[in-house]
Amino acid sequence: MLKPILLVEDDKRDLELTLVALERSQLANEVIVVRDGAQALDYLLREGDFRGRDEGNPAVVLLDLKLPKVNGLEVLQKVRATPALRSTPVVMLTSSQEESDVVRSYELGVNAYVVKPVEFKQFVGAIADLGVFWAVLNEPPPGSLKASSRRYE
Repeated sequence: MLKPILLVEDDKRDLELTLVALERSQLANEVIVVRDGAQALDYLLREGDFRGRDEGNPAVVLLDLKLPKVNGLEVLQKVRATPALRSTPVVMLTSSQEESDVVRSYELGVNAYVVKPVEFKQFVGAIADLGVFWAVLNEPPPGSLKASSRRYE
């Protein structure tokens, strides 16, 4: 089983572009889409609507910074504070180039901070590269899920 990719994105345009890019990279991993930080935490902690999901962690969490309900930094902080999630790769995928956001993300333990390119071709290339690296090339920590696209809105 391949591990899924958890995509946490509230912007409809960025979500569609990211899904197109991941599809073009021809990854076999399922992409789980959630639209806010609270849903992301529910998925990762197997709570709420995700109480019955299979055990294990995603191959990578692609996390937007500016999210409704719970922002990306708060999600990252909770992930790193939870022993079962601590080793899950988290990539901040955001339009923010503010130094304070970059610094805080790394202080909280983000694995990578990627600024979304504005140009479509660049964006598709960047997302495809991210997907291939984290879902195929990276060796996941023990206890992660090895596991189409599912959306929770």
